[in-house]
Amino acid sequence: MNAKRLTALAAVTALALGVAACGGDDEGGEGGAGKTLNVLIGANTQYPDEFQAWQKDISAKFKAATGAEVKFETFASANDELTKIQTSVVSGSGPDVYAVGTTFTPTAYSTGAFVKMGDEEWQKIGGKEKFNPATLGISGPDEQNQVGIPWVSRPFVMAYNTDLLKAAGIEKPATTWDELTAHAKQLTKGDQYGLAIAYKDNFDPWKFVWGMSTQAGNPLVDGKTAKLQDPAVQKAYQTYFGWLASDKVVDPAAVGWTNPQAVAAFAKGKTGYFLLTTTTATNSLDQGAVKGKWKFALLPTVPPGATSRPANGVEAASILSGDNLLIADYSKNKDLALEYVKLVTDQDAQLDYYKKFGNLPANAAALQTLASDPQLEPVTEAAKKSVATPFTGAWADIQLALTNVAVQTLPELTKGPINTGQLDSRIADAQKAAQSSLDRAK
Repeated sequence: MNAKRLTALAAVTALALGVAACGGDDEGGEGGAGKTLNVLIGANTQYPDEFQAWQKDISAKFKAATGAEVKFETFASANDELTKIQTSVVSGSGPDVYAVGTTFTPTAYSTGAFVKMGDEEWQKIGGKEKFNPATLGISGPDEQNQVGIPWVSRPFVMAYNTDLLKAAGIEKPATTWDELTAHAKQLTKGDQYGLAIAYKDNFDPWKFVWGMSTQAGNPLVDGKTAKLQDPAVQKAYQTYFGWLASDKVVDPAAVGWTNPQAVAAFAKGKTGYFLLTTTTATNSLDQGAVKGKWKFALLPTVPPGATSRPANGVEAASILSGDNLLIADYSKNKDLALEYVKLVTDQDAQLDYYKKFGNLPANAAALQTLASDPQLEPVTEAAKKSVATPFTGAWADIQLALTNVAVQTLPELTKGPINTGQLDSRIADAQKAAQSSLDRAK
């Protein structure tokens, strides 16, 4: 492996765990019967049976078109996702295609281990113009250096119980974080809670901190400098933890909830707001007691402690969120990989995936067919107001460092107000890890 790739890889490995490399297909040649295309994809814990059925359906369609098999491998957490990239880059073997969260694309790009999409590659999957332009915003550092192929879009919003808000005299959803806290206190009584939050989720916690800090005018990364020890970051964590620890507006059981469990809790109809969700929750909510009694709304875009954004604050309604597909440069099945990507990003396949799982299409024509759905209006607005996380190879480590602050604090949330000194110490550790990763990154 060349020195450049080894240097880039150092930015990927800081928080990763060592595991055996993924098993790749080592047969020579491109395409045809008897070949196996290995695809790494995130596990779907919300709709596991449907996800398994989708894999079988795509595999059958791919085999009919190419004669080749598809073998899916799943990851369950951000750390697992990072480790899969790390071990495959080191070994030079593993999955042919990776479906990774958009925020992990910069880290993958920094390794130099994935195919850069030129005109020929884009044409083989149907052309760059088939994609919604916004979804290309985190495909690479610039248009000439793109490795991420948009697959699905997932702007984050919140859901609210229309009946409960009306009964509490709340005319419209909160637009500031302080207003949200006030609403949550109004809504909390007996066995009814103001907020449903997935405190134990592997992917959720850092997004609250990023959003509140960005809205307050503090980018977590400024060039080559990490800015986690900013008062805006401390305030974000205090607000996020305080909903349960101090305000008591969240079910104490939420310390053990992942996102699907928070969805299930909100679906029972006894919670005012469900924070940080996407259209993927639609099917679950429409199957619960809250059916017909909920709507989506933008997450607040005014930081905690303020009634309006400061001059340098950013109206960040969501991270630029979704999944990108990447093709490994070491793959001996690149043409097959491009055919797979074309299959799953074509209009019919994108609409089918949306209907099954609620992920918005990255395919522009497929997305246009959903434009008239009033339920999606807040989601569409969130997509327009989404802001990309920093395009640096250090970002995966930074988001894991932010998550680790939440992981370390979880055991204390049901014991009363959070100890500020302990919180500051954890943020300091996260700052050190973030800066170290930035120092190593290209």
